[in-house]
Amino acid sequence: MEADVLIIGSGAAGLTAALQLAATRKVVVLAKGSISDGATAWAQGGIAAVLEPGDNFANHIEDTMVAGAGLNNRATVEFVVENAPLAIERLAKLGVPFNLEGNDWHLTREGGHSHRRIVHVDDATGWAVQQALETAARAHPNISLVPDLVAIDLILGRHQERFSTSGRIHGVYALNRKTGRVETFTARATVLASGGAGRTYLYSTAPRGATGDGIAMAWRAGCRVSNMEFMQFHPTCLYNLEVKNFLITEAVRGEGGILKNPKTGHRYMPDYDDRAELAPRDIVARANDAEIKRDGLDYVHLDISHKPPEFVKTHFPNIYEKLMGLGIDITREPIPVVPAQHYTCGGVIVDLDGRTDAPGLYAAGEVTQSGLHGANRLASNSLLECFVFGDACARHIEANWDRLPPPPPIRSWDESRVTDSDEEVVIAQCWREIRQFMWNFVGIVRTTKRLERAQHRIDLLRSEVEDYYRHFRVTPDLIELRNLVEVAALIIRSALARHESRGLHFTLDYPEMADSAVDTILLP
Repeated sequence: MEADVLIIGSGAAGLTAALQLAATRKVVVLAKGSISDGATAWAQGGIAAVLEPGDNFANHIEDTMVAGAGLNNRATVEFVVENAPLAIERLAKLGVPFNLEGNDWHLTREGGHSHRRIVHVDDATGWAVQQALETAARAHPNISLVPDLVAIDLILGRHQERFSTSGRIHGVYALNRKTGRVETFTARATVLASGGAGRTYLYSTAPRGATGDGIAMAWRAGCRVSNMEFMQFHPTCLYNLEVKNFLITEAVRGEGGILKNPKTGHRYMPDYDDRAELAPRDIVARANDAEIKRDGLDYVHLDISHKPPEFVKTHFPNIYEKLMGLGIDITREPIPVVPAQHYTCGGVIVDLDGRTDAPGLYAAGEVTQSGLHGANRLASNSLLECFVFGDACARHIEANWDRLPPPPPIRSWDESRVTDSDEEVVIAQCWREIRQFMWNFVGIVRTTKRLERAQHRIDLLRSEVEDYYRHFRVTPDLIELRNLVEVAALIIRSALARHESRGLHFTLDYPEMADSAVDTILLP
């Protein structure tokens, strides 16, 4: 299939770009599963923007820089923060039913923010945003939404019918889940909006499909990748043996929720940071991890039961309903929580137009390292980044359309030398192994010895998976495993290269922060 623009990913970044481009171009949007399956729909908290009297861009910029431990690119931070109010206006026009107080925005506050600046839709902002974007995209005649396509690899010059050494991207090969056949999608410009790599870890709040596909594909296509050691662990994921990956939003702490040691009942966050529960996520996650490990706990308590019941139910209706179904009444008792991987702060390097190193390839959202987040993402800046950079990609593509050549004839996917696998157990075993040792050795607190152990294991697994990939027909699980191995190797390599503790990267061997902030940049 040929389009003017191909977008890989159907969340906030991808659909924002699609809607902006569709006024003049034919756009195809590929989704790995259903159109709504990405991380956007899971986002509870909201979107950060300067909308409160007394707040200003300088405050939001400073809060972002402080949370990012100085590793942020100030120009990027300024660009995103200053475009935030416009992004909110566009979403409101699309019909996102943001909470209001009279005629004004209802704003909450989250960790690391000096002001109330989180616009939200109850505690299910991402779902409301996803639905509004999807509805608009489905209604547009120039946008084709194609579900159940698992991207395998970006199409380069070597895939042309007439072989070329060009590094220009012409589209993607993708496996159709329903037919089992590999299809070819070509376009003048390709936008990666495929999300992060949370499923590299055993415990994660990320959706099942967050296997780092875009990062791995861009790396194989010759793009630089940066700051992969900065994996954000959300401090408060519900601890429940039956319900996995249910996030308790940052806004619970923003509205007065406190963390307690369940053994002693002690409120411990003031012991770790003057900002207590409103400290940035990396600090709160390490504090939770330290309490759990020191006292041999399974979890810590997040308690908002001291607030009036109606206040809690009104502010957090979805969390209240979900936990009531599990026998936890959050208006009367604390919530058992543990840290879990939550966000990939590193990724494919892009400029302010969303351009990667590969001509014809753009990227936006969690798949990227734009310079916004630095060493730690400030709460509710993630959806914001998607809207601002999705729009930036679209604007640059449109402004430079005449410089984007049409795709040349591309060879079909070759399956002549592979067979169907008779050893699916190998994929399941490798998947479990990666996620387990990444959690144990490359988690919230690291050491050089643990990282070297992880390095040894990932080298062995990469060799096994590449051999398997060469001999057997691709399946969704094999594609994801190949990308997981690639991304895990990038994370470990980046972590070993950083000889300091900064933001989300905390190592016992280098506990101090270096005087200068330098990005970890990996060259393919």
